[in-house]
Amino acid sequence: MVGQLRIYTINKGMMDSWLKLFHEVIAPKTLEFGMGIQCAWTDEEGERFIWIRTYEDMQDLKKKEEEFYGSDWSVSYTHLRAHETPEQLVCRLLREKK
Repeated sequence: MVGQLRIYTINKGMMDSWLKLFHEVIAPKTLEFGMGIQCAWTDEEGERFIWIRTYEDMQDLKKKEEEFYGSDWSVSYTHLRAHETPEQLVCRLLREKK
């Protein structure tokens, strides 16, 4: 088994919306594509979300990530960034349109 440690810093006050997004969207999609989730947790300060995604081996990791990121299910930044404040989201979207 190969584990992939993933650590995300979540904006202050936005952890609840991130956890909702993870449980309702990201985790199910991850499992749908055959990747495993060993565990997921937040740090004591409530600032970081940590999880371990698992694969059979390195070849499995490469194959499943290519399928996941190359699929019709495209993850929009707006969708994944649900933990951003509305002001941060608007500013980022305006910068990206340039």
